[in-house]
Amino acid sequence: MVDAKADTLMPIIRGKVIPDSIVYSDCWRGYNVLDVSEFKHCRINHSKLFADKQNHINGIENFWNQAKRHLRKFNGVPKEHFPLFLKECEWRFNNPKPQAQLSQLKQWVKQEMG
Repeated sequence: MVDAKADTLMPIIRGKVIPDSIVYSDCWRGYNVLDVSEFKHCRINHSKLFADKQNHINGIENFWNQAKRHLRKFNGVPKEHFPLFLKECEWRFNNPKPQAQLSQLKQWVKQEMG
């Protein structure tokens, strides 16, 4: 199981998000620390609504659903290799068409061989 506690999340968030940015999240308790941080924190409570005007977290939720479905096939991955497995999930998410994936893979192989 992935550690999603506030102590784990905050250094990652601070390393990726500029202070005073607006951070949208769901109501996961690990994000409570954002309420007293250098960020403006807005929650989307899924039990009440899925979006607040144009602001939503559906994109990231869609990504995680696809990533978890893909990673389940491996029946667990070594912790030290998890970032690589997740990067593959990101690539698949951003390149959803199999033909585009195949084309890019062929291009990479050609560059390596050339």
